[in-house]
Amino acid sequence: MNRMKPGRRVAITGIGAVTPLGNSAAETWQGLAEGRSGVSALETFDASTFPVRIAGQVKDFDPKTVAPAKQRRHLSRAALFALAAAQEALADAGEGWGAADPYDRGVALAGTVGRPELQELVDMSYQLSTSDFHDLYRQAPGDVLLRNQNVGVAAVARAGDCRGPMVSVSTACAGAAHAIGEAYRRIQEGECTHMLAGGFDALTTWMDVLGFSLLGAITDRWNDEPERASRPFDSDRSGFVLGEGAVIAVLEDWDGAVARGARIHGELVGYGATLNSYRITDSPPDGGGAISAMRDAVAESGLGPEGIDYIAAHGTSTPGNDASETTAIRKLFGEHADELCVSSPKSMTGHLTSAAAGVNLIAALGAVREGLVPPTINLDRPDPKLDLDYVPNKAVRRPVRAALVNAFAFGGTNACFVIRAAAGTEGKAA
Repeated sequence: MNRMKPGRRVAITGIGAVTPLGNSAAETWQGLAEGRSGVSALETFDASTFPVRIAGQVKDFDPKTVAPAKQRRHLSRAALFALAAAQEALADAGEGWGAADPYDRGVALAGTVGRPELQELVDMSYQLSTSDFHDLYRQAPGDVLLRNQNVGVAAVARAGDCRGPMVSVSTACAGAAHAIGEAYRRIQEGECTHMLAGGFDALTTWMDVLGFSLLGAITDRWNDEPERASRPFDSDRSGFVLGEGAVIAVLEDWDGAVARGARIHGELVGYGATLNSYRITDSPPDGGGAISAMRDAVAESGLGPEGIDYIAAHGTSTPGNDASETTAIRKLFGEHADELCVSSPKSMTGHLTSAAAGVNLIAALGAVREGLVPPTINLDRPDPKLDLDYVPNKAVRRPVRAALVNAFAFGGTNACFVIRAAAGTEGKAA
């Protein structure tokens, strides 16, 4: 499809994060640059009898610093991560956010899919089996709020006093990329001037771990060496590692950001979203809709395939996804694929599902800002069928003019966007 870029330019002026690598965007970027793993033994529940006992978990997070008790009781673990990330992003963006009209401020977030805890289901089942119909299991009204993904989105909107557009996305592993792309569109088209955008999730409950284990999607081979479990593009990859966290960015009308002298982390210059219509869980071997999503994002950027230096890959560590993504990159970029750096932040954080593309955004921004491409760790025995430069185990210094962020999800949804360095801030090789 021939894409033409409409309207306004879009700057990224703030970034916040709570991830397995740290409770700030700076700590997360440092962990990515160092090639440090945030995967560890599960502590959110007793996983001793489970086939999978590891995850990428947020550590040393204190909800009391994020919200008062009255508000916390209505916010899930994931929503608290989102609120903390939003607070950091707003502080990072500086005075420009507060100076904007509240009706020009919006929010676009991908949220966790709320569900009851398994113990609650057990209690409910017992109540139903031992009581008359009139004595059905009753839950506290506030519990409903804990499982509603829009409550987390609303809490973030309230933190930013956003009275403009609100977009709540539920597209699983592509969610944050869709949210960032939709926020980008709102500013481009003049619907508003400022957006909070990103994603949050916390699929580290025992229902989630059990479900993905039964599905065969997450690896059960590295319980004794959790830091080695997530290994995209490696011959020994055997499934992804669940993670949790939130990443939220402030997107702003470019002219307004420049006029106020804002520090600009990077510029969003292209976005593409497609659907595979293939299978619910598998990526198509021929690259499918990933090719057209990448093509649309790159075409809108105006840079052409040769203008992309780095791809923050979806790179889940599943045999099918890694092969499909590699095929898609090869088909789109042709000979230039040999010049690309391609790496997977999930090798270090695990899969943050709805927030995953947010971590890739941090990797992309760091690469264009510092000329440092984060590695794919645990790439000890490269799969001979996968033939790109996946930046094995150690970050690489090189100039990065622009980076492509990939996100491909269950259900076959694909979302990609392009980040370009703000003029004069391009990373330089040391």
